Amino acid sequence: MNFRQVHLDFHTSGEIPGVGSRFSKKDFQKALITGHVNQITVFAKCHHGWAYFPSETNTMHPTLDFDLLGEEIEAAHEIGVKVQAYLSVGLDEKMARTHPDWLMRSKDQSIAWTKDFTTPGYHKFCMNTPYLDYLIPQIEEVAEKYDSDGIFLDIVGACPCYCEYCVRTMRERGLDPYDDQNAYKFAVEVYLNYTRRVREAVDKYKPGLPVFHNAGHIQPGHRDFAHANTHLELESLPTGAWGYDHFPMSAAYARTLGMEFSGMTGKFHQSWGEFGGFKHPNALRYEAALSVANGAKVCIGDQMHPLGFMENATYRLIGAAYKEIEKKEPWLDHVESVADIAVLSQEALFYHMNPGKPSPGRLSWMGTTGATRILLEGKYLFDIVDLEADLGKYKLVILTDDSRLDDEVAGKLREFVSEGGKILATGDSGLYSDSDAFAFDLGADYVGKCTYCPAYLRPDFEMEGLFDAPYVIFQESNDIEATGEVLGIREDPYFNRSTFHFCSHAQTPNNPDTSSPAITIGREGAYISFKLFSEYAVKGSLIAKRTIEHVIDVLLGDEKTLTTNLGAQGVVTLMNQAEESRYVNHLLYASPVKRGQKTEVIEDILPVYNTEVSLKIYDKPKRVYLAPQNIDIDYDYTDNVLTYTLDSFECHQMVVIDY
Repeated sequence: MNFRQVHLDFHTSGEIPGVGSRFSKKDFQKALITGHVNQITVFAKCHHGWAYFPSETNTMHPTLDFDLLGEEIEAAHEIGVKVQAYLSVGLDEKMARTHPDWLMRSKDQSIAWTKDFTTPGYHKFCMNTPYLDYLIPQIEEVAEKYDSDGIFLDIVGACPCYCEYCVRTMRERGLDPYDDQNAYKFAVEVYLNYTRRVREAVDKYKPGLPVFHNAGHIQPGHRDFAHANTHLELESLPTGAWGYDHFPMSAAYARTLGMEFSGMTGKFHQSWGEFGGFKHPNALRYEAALSVANGAKVCIGDQMHPLGFMENATYRLIGAAYKEIEKKEPWLDHVESVADIAVLSQEALFYHMNPGKPSPGRLSWMGTTGATRILLEGKYLFDIVDLEADLGKYKLVILTDDSRLDDEVAGKLREFVSEGGKILATGDSGLYSDSDAFAFDLGADYVGKCTYCPAYLRPDFEMEGLFDAPYVIFQESNDIEATGEVLGIREDPYFNRSTFHFCSHAQTPNNPDTSSPAITIGREGAYISFKLFSEYAVKGSLIAKRTIEHVIDVLLGDEKTLTTNLGAQGVVTLMNQAEESRYVNHLLYASPVKRGQKTEVIEDILPVYNTEVSLKIYDKPKRVYLAPQNIDIDYDYTDNVLTYTLDSFECHQMVVIDY
C-alpha cells in the first residue's frame, strides 16, 4: 500500500449523457501530480450497476463510448501511481429491478438499504442468491483484462437475510430462519463463502493480487473477516457522522492485527456523493496526519464528475495535505505502537461470550467509545485488543462497563496479572458471567445492583478543576463491600424521580447521610462501581474523565511511558520503527467545532507553544530531532526518562528518538 491514496467515486446514473466525454489523460495525470497522489482507486463497476469498460460480463454505461477504466489505469501507471479497480458488490441498481428476488430482505420483508422502489436509492443484494454467480465473472474479467494493483469490493458484510433463498436454505437444514442466532450464523457462512469465491476468482488470473472487502467497519473479535482481506481500509469520514474520535478507535484495533491499513477520509464538506462540497485544507492536513500518527496510510475520498474531468480545486486541496505526508514517509512505515494500556473491546468480548449471535449495534459499545475518548484526551498510550491479542506488551488492561467474563477469558487475564499486569474494571466488568463474583482482587466484593439511578460519586481525592463534592452520575452502578483501599464513595438520592416523588427540575439531590464504597484498589487492580466509561461517552462529564485518569495513574505508577502538558484536544502517539532503531513521537493539535446541525469542522489550526513531553524509555537515545525538518532539539535523559520541550508546533509534529 502507498501512503497517499485517493478513492475516486464514480456512481453515475444511466440518465446522464456524455459520460466520460471530457476525460483527458493529461488532465487526469496533472490532477494526481497536483495532489501528490501515488495510489488511486478507479471504477470498473458502480452502484448503478454499470461497467466503465467494454465488458463481456456486464453492460457498459449507456452513454460511455470508450474504455474509461483502461485509460485511467494507463494514465496513472505512466506517472508511477498505483491503481485499485473498484467494483460495487452489494449494490447494482439496474440488476435490482431485473431480479428483485435476489435482494436482501429484512424480517418484515422490506428491502435492505432502500425499503421499496418508489424512494430514490439503492437496493442491497444477498450473496446466497444467483447474484453471486452473476458477480464473480465480473471480478474475474477485471482481474484478467487489466493490470490493476488491487481490487476494492464495496458494500459487503455478514448481514442476516430473510430472502426466499436464505429462508429456504435454513429450513432445508432444519433451522428456524427467524431465529436471530440461526440467521446470523448463516450470514457469516454466506459472507465467508463469498470472500472465498472472490479470492479464487482473482487468483485464477492474478495470484496474490491485493483484495479488500469494504463493510464500513472492522469488527473486533472477527479476525476471520479481517483476514479475508490482504489489507484493511478504515472508512471514517469525520464530517460524515463518524466524528473525529472514530478513526483513532478503529485504528487502535487494526494496528494490533499485523496488517497494513489505511484511514479513509474524504475531501467533502460532509460525506460521499457530495458534488461541490469541500473541506478547508487544514482539515485534510489534520486528518492525514491523524492517520499516519496512528500507524496507517492515508486515503482521501473524491467523486469524479460524470463527464470524466478531475476538479482542479479538489487536487489542490488534497495536495495541501499530501505534500506534507510525502516529506514524512521515511518515518512512517513498518512501525509498531508503543502502548501501556490495552482496552478489551466490548464488541470482541460479546462475540466470544455469545457465539453465533448478531451484534446488538454500535450503541452497545459505549464503554469502548468512552474509553477511547478518555485515553486520547488524557494522553495515554493504548491499543484496543481482542481475545487473540498478546497482552505481554501492556501494563494495564481496561474492562469497560459491561465486560463480564467466562473462565477462558478470566484465565487469560489472570495469566496477564500473574506477570505483574493490572486490571481496571467498571460497572459489571470483571464479574463472572455465571455468578456475581469478581475474577480478580480489585478491592471489592459484589453485593448487587444499586436501586438508585442516577446517584452521586464523591471521590476521596482532588483532581484538576474538580474539588470535594458529590458529582451526579447518570449511568447505573453496583452495591459493593470494600476489601481493599477505598478511593471514593457513592451517595444516593433521597428517592428516584417518579410521578409522586420528584424534586426540582431534574434528578433528586444527594442524601449526604448515605455512603457506600464506589472506587476500590486491590492487589490485582481497581474497580469503579459506576459505568463511568459509558457516562463519558454519553454525557461527556468531566468527573468521569478525571476519576478514571486518577485511577489509571495510581495503577500505572512510575511505569507510565508518556506524560505531556498538551491540551485535551491534542493527540499523542509513540511508534517504534525498529528497523531504523528509532521511536517516532507524534503530536497533533486541532480543535473541531460544530457547524450546522451535526457537522464537525476544522478550519483554524493555531500554533501550540511550550509543549513538554517526558518519555520513559529503556533504549538510550543517540539523537533527538524534529522530522521532517531534520533539526536537533535539546533533551535530557536521566534514570531512563527522556524529557524535551517543543517551543511551538502547528497541526502535526514528529519528534524522532534514535537509539
